[in-house]
Amino acid sequence: MTSPYTTRRRPTRLHQTLPLRTSAHCSSHTSKLHIRTYFTISLSSPNKLKSTIRTYFTKSLSSANARLETVAPLPNSHLELRQVSKLYQSADQQITALHDVSFAFQPGTVTALLGRSGCGKTTLLNLAGAMDFPSSGEVLIDGRPTSSLNDSALTALRRTHIGFVFQFFQLLPTLTVLENVELPLLLAGARDSARTALERLDWVGLKSRSGAQPHQLSGGQQQRVAIARALVHRPSILVADEPTGNLDTASGDAVLKLIRQSAEEFGATVVMATHSSEAAAIADTRIRLRDGHIEAIEGPAT
Repeated sequence: MTSPYTTRRRPTRLHQTLPLRTSAHCSSHTSKLHIRTYFTISLSSPNKLKSTIRTYFTKSLSSANARLETVAPLPNSHLELRQVSKLYQSADQQITALHDVSFAFQPGTVTALLGRSGCGKTTLLNLAGAMDFPSSGEVLIDGRPTSSLNDSALTALRRTHIGFVFQFFQLLPTLTVLENVELPLLLAGARDSARTALERLDWVGLKSRSGAQPHQLSGGQQQRVAIARALVHRPSILVADEPTGNLDTASGDAVLKLIRQSAEEFGATVVMATHSSEAAAIADTRIRLRDGHIEAIEGPAT
């Protein structure tokens, strides 16, 4: 699943790396150039990057936020797929990644997506996170089809209601732990972002490492930071792609405990793709996919 957080070495492709569609939201060519400059700086001058985040994003993007379509709070967010199919065109053939998938994901629960590689797990995650859209059918978040939302509404939805956790953490290497967790709040122009980020770090047990760089942490610690970042804005939906796939057993168990708690304590609708039997065991519901179809559903279903 494409990370919405990481930089790439080609800064002109920023709009592909953040759940903001940034280039579509900046009102002027100058704003686009500023954003590209920001990510060029991130690869060459970490100190300059930190000051740039606080000045540019909290001012320029905060003013852009005022122009975004408002998405109402989702205290009881509900994610539902209705007869969803997703097709991709590859060379001279059409590939069906998902076929006629319907399922309602409940708040405060963990749903695990299971199946061999290529069965459609990642495609379903991308649809659930509003990072992609169905070829047919509907993906509804709180009753609203994602395909009906304009760029501004999609941006607001991702910024405020969806969190992402990835197998390889996707932390920005030039930022401290605290700054990585704080970044989504800065992008949204939120107040007291540092305090909120520190609270979330405390929740995952890493408040004492707030000033460290990502490379100074173990893999398990990096994933816990990634979870803190995903939950810093209290999203209604948490999308997790193989969250323990790059961890040892002990670290994986700690991460799974946090994912379980994110549903129980934050009321998040958690959708997790995994090959791990340990990860599947914490889920309330397990959906087994095969060749783009739902093969079986284990546990509560609606």
